Amino acid sequence: MKQILFFCYVSIFCWMPIQAQDKVTLDADTESLTYFKEVLWPKAYREQDTTLLDSLLDDSFQMIDDQGGWYKKADEIAWISKNKPSYERFHYEIKRLDIYRNGTAVISGIGHMEGTDKEGKSYHTTYHSSNVLIKLDGEWKAINSHVSGIKRD
Repeated sequence: MKQILFFCYVSIFCWMPIQAQDKVTLDADTESLTYFKEVLWPKAYREQDTTLLDSLLDDSFQMIDDQGGWYKKADEIAWISKNKPSYERFHYEIKRLDIYRNGTAVISGIGHMEGTDKEGKSYHTTYHSSNVLIKLDGEWKAINSHVSGIKRD
């Protein structure tokens, strides 16, 4: 009986730090992915920073735009180098952020762009996007992005 109690005690004791470590890792990954999607990715586009975008996208990255076009990492880097954003303000609203034990994450949400068009009229544009990211050597990299539902107010 003492052996069973000792085994239960050791099992519970050893199991708890693993769970605590998982929570710490999950919290750190959640924070890292939120910063990735809300700060770094928009910064790369806003500042036309091809080096930053290159570091965020895995070499296998593919994007599907709202028209159904397929683009690779090189296409996206070339596009931002030539296209300065027309919006004045941008923020991304995360609606889903799921992290899986196999080092995969899904982030989905709504992008909000605000600005003034060429006629001086204010606009607000929204779009929906879903992203798949993988964790490689401790760093998150985007492997897929899909954009849809673009609406301009």
